[in-house]
Amino acid sequence: MLIGVALLPACTIHPKEPPPSTDIDDTAFAEHVRRLASEEFQGRKPGGPGEDKTVSYLIEQFRKLGLKPGNGKSYVQQVPLVQITAGADATLSTSGPQGARILVLGKDMVLWTKRAVAEIQVSRSELVFVGYGIVAPEYSWNDYADIDVRGKTVIALANDPGYASKDPAVFKGNAMSGYGRWSYKFEEAARHGARGVLLIHDAQSQGYGWNAIQSTWMGAQFELPAADGYAGRAAIEGWLQNDAARALFAAAGLDLIRLSVAAAYPGFKAVPLRITVDATLHNAIRSFNSQNVIAVWNGRKGHEYVMYAAHWDSLGVDAAEQGHSTFNGAVDNATGVAGLLALAQSFKRTDPKSDRSIAFLATTAAVPDLLGSQYYVENPTLPLRDTAAVINVDTLIDGGRTRDISILGFGNTDLEESARADALLQGREAHADPNPQFGLYYRSDSYSFARRGVPVLYVQSGIDSAARGPAWGKAHIADYFASRYLQNSDQYSPQWDVSGAVADLNLYYRVGMRIANSRRFPRWYANSEFRAPPANAER
Repeated sequence: MLIGVALLPACTIHPKEPPPSTDIDDTAFAEHVRRLASEEFQGRKPGGPGEDKTVSYLIEQFRKLGLKPGNGKSYVQQVPLVQITAGADATLSTSGPQGARILVLGKDMVLWTKRAVAEIQVSRSELVFVGYGIVAPEYSWNDYADIDVRGKTVIALANDPGYASKDPAVFKGNAMSGYGRWSYKFEEAARHGARGVLLIHDAQSQGYGWNAIQSTWMGAQFELPAADGYAGRAAIEGWLQNDAARALFAAAGLDLIRLSVAAAYPGFKAVPLRITVDATLHNAIRSFNSQNVIAVWNGRKGHEYVMYAAHWDSLGVDAAEQGHSTFNGAVDNATGVAGLLALAQSFKRTDPKSDRSIAFLATTAAVPDLLGSQYYVENPTLPLRDTAAVINVDTLIDGGRTRDISILGFGNTDLEESARADALLQGREAHADPNPQFGLYYRSDSYSFARRGVPVLYVQSGIDSAARGPAWGKAHIADYFASRYLQNSDQYSPQWDVSGAVADLNLYYRVGMRIANSRRFPRWYANSEFRAPPANAER
């Protein structure tokens, strides 16, 4: 018996291809770091050819990925800056009962002004030690009580009393508060009418040496334009090297160490030094527009945003430097900017898209005064009230994978809970910043957004190296800040182990996705100093 067989038409079955991986592309990330930290970019200093190359590179990469401009039809936001460059003939001298003394520029002190004027003269201004130079009503603290410093030059300590006293009941204990910021101290002194402000450098409380002071504050300084050209600042500002400060106090018959201990406790009173100071600055003034770069990957719903932020600038080229003169800023912050590009690539591969849109902000002039992010929050191209959160991407240190993450600015926002959950999925634990006295949260663009009420997450690899353990990890981070931070030695190497940076970026991606698909905005914890934004905050 013949059985008829129906012949079906030949057909080809095409299995559905899986979507591309959203994991961070480590090869692309490393290549972006290499390019941005290369000599071609000339240290990425605002206002020069390095800025032009950096901004063009970022726009090109965002455009290739299909991201939309974040400022109307433009990828850039013009940021007006004033560059004030003190000449090498800057002088600072003192006179007192033991005679006159000249402090050597660069060795004993660093001096500048934020006033956009061609010349500054300070004559016979009385020196007054004001402890930490803080007025904090919520802590019942006023270092300017019972002292009139109008026309005088104040000397203040770095950081704040909590760190020095190690008393958890004083300010925030070992963790630096917003009052420990150098910019706050300069501004507070000016509010009291001080003619000059000198801060005493302390490597232990600040986490970096005098070499970082020299590279950052000597030469050109940037400022946002002020209507009166003064920007609400004293005539002169500066840093005193610690040994030079101790010698100055000794010349006044005072012990700086004893006074520093006393200044860390309530009831401290400002101390006149019975010494006067004279200073001269000759400045070159230049006004120009720098640029923030903003790109957006549109989400599926509405016009709310999760923002990733990183500063693109470094310190440029020091023509007076012998040998290698470029401040390439490889870790700080070519890694952060490369991280933005790597994250953008991962979000482009995400299917389905997130509900909220994802914004990427690369800021200018963050070193040392956060000017690009300050300008952005005062003139946001994406409404702050629609910005659910900011994830700060800074200094992805080249040390390989860690078993932990460090949450900087710990205890501020419930974004930390998302970070902890996603870290556990990576097999990592979440811990508070191991060096809260350095105040890295306040020295980053995190602070600009936080003070305007936008929740910010700032997470970095921890100290427990997966390959070598916590002792090595802690030493590696300490060595970076001592030897490379804000130095021309911060250079990219093909030998870098970027696996730790990639793990962090994958964490940032997952936390961002959580926020972007959540029904609610992240919240500040009840005890956070940022919980109540200023009345004029746009949120």
